[in-house]
Formats: sequence, C-alpha cells, structure tokens
Amino acid sequence: MRIGLINIEPKIINTAYMQISEYHKQQGDTIEWAKPAIYPRYDKLYCSSLFDFTNKSRIPKRAIRGGTGFDLVTQLPEEIDLCQYDYSLYPDCDHSIVWLSRGCIRNCPFCIVRQKEGMITDAIPKKLNPNGQYIKIQDNNFFANPDWFFNYLWLKNTEQPIQFASGIDLRILNEKQLRALTDLKIFRRIHTAWDNPKDNLTHKLKLMTQFIKPYRITCYILIGYWSTPKQDLYRVETLRTMGIDPYVMPYDKADPYQKRFARWVNAKPIFKTVKWEKYSA
Repeated sequence: MRIGLINIEPKIINTAYMQISEYHKQQGDTIEWAKPAIYPRYDKLYCSSLFDFTNKSRIPKRAIRGGTGFDLVTQLPEEIDLCQYDYSLYPDCDHSIVWLSRGCIRNCPFCIVRQKEGMITDAIPKKLNPNGQYIKIQDNNFFANPDWFFNYLWLKNTEQPIQFASGIDLRILNEKQLRALTDLKIFRRIHTAWDNPKDNLTHKLKLMTQFIKPYRITCYILIGYWSTPKQDLYRVETLRTMGIDPYVMPYDKADPYQKRFARWVNAKPIFKTVKWEKYSA
C-alpha cells in the first residue's frame, strides 16, 4: 500500500507519524509525506495535529485523524503505539525524544495533560535516535514520578546531554533531586515555572541556585490568568535579583498589557536596561 502523511504542522517533530511510519514499513508498505495534488492516489492517509488552532479545512474526510489538535480521546492503535520511532522521517532531527512517564500529579485548569493522560504512570522509553546529540525528556513532571531515581540512573547511563522539555516542578524540588540534576549533562538550560503568584517559591528558587548557576536557569512566568500586574512585576523582579532569567508567557496574547509586559521581559537588551515603569509609561 501507498501511505500518505498529511503534515499540517511542519515545524513539529511528531512522534505519532514516526510510529505510523515504522508500523507500515514493517508491513511492507511505502510511506511518504502526502502531496495534496495526489491525495486520491494514496491507499491510506493519516493526519496528526498537536494544536487546535491549526487550519484543518483541507484535510480529506477519509484521512485517519488524531492528536490533541483534534480531540483528547483518539489514540494510536496498540499495534502502532508499540512501534519504535522512525527517525528517518525527520532526517534533520538532532535529538532523541523520550517519555519515561505519562500524566501528571497536577490538574492545572489551563493544561490538558491530566485530562488526556491521567495521573503519572511509567512509560517504556523508545530506542534513541542514532543521530541524536542529546535527549529531550517529554515527561510532564519528571520528579513527581515515584520511580524518578531509576529513570535518572537510566539517563545517566546514556552519557548524553539531557533536556527536560516540560521543565522542573519547583514545588516538589528537593536536595536529592537537585543533586541528581547536577550529576547529569544538562543540554543548555534548566527550565522551571512560577505560574501561580500564590505559590511562594522564593525559597525553592534559592535552593535551586545553590546547585545550579542562576544564569543556567530560565523561569517561565504565566501572566493574565491568576495574577495582577503587581504580582507579575513582583515575580519578574524577584527572579532578576536572583540572577535567574524570567520568560513571560501571556495567557491572552491579544491583551495589550500582556503583550507589552511580555515584550519588555523577553527582549533581554530592553529588560536589562529599562525599568517597567519607564517602559510602560
């Protein structure tokens, strides 16, 4: 059979496509990125999407659809989900994509993970990318997994740099976890978040900087959801005094204040030289 993959999010490395590709190659099928002009020539079409805002108007009705961009229910068939990743589908991919757990202990109202994956369960990692230069950990809350220490040992044994794509949960962070982090080769930076201003995370941030140099930490700041402008500025300035790099994530990107505040913080030459009072005047 001739199998076509409809890539409506070309900037994303989609693991569902890699598993679909691996499965069909095992069946002796040919697989390729589908060309709209020849959709009728494919025996089977797949379309996977991560984002609900992606334009889906030109997807043929007969295409098999899945991913959070469509719904939170549809899953890959078991025979495909058990397949390894076919990294040849993305020849420019320079890293390995790894899940060591699924789900999360949190139930943040702006996040779909708990609804889609439930509480934390172990996941068996797929084989690493033969051309990968580092490992990207996709776990939603790595240290909340009761088996995190065994997963840390597995990561250390790979001898590759590690990137925690979803960041580190400051609220549960302790010295044992921080020692494990410093024992790994970290790719570029450690990411964390201070989303809710009601969480007093100053002491956790100070603890973190005892093990990790502040300039190697980026802290995401959600604004426009739980917080007032005063609380936004407090969190950002607290991070500044610690030498930690804040990165603002506006909940409503159309809101003028949120857009302006994010532009001020995230444009580092401006943030380092101009105070908010002057910038917002």
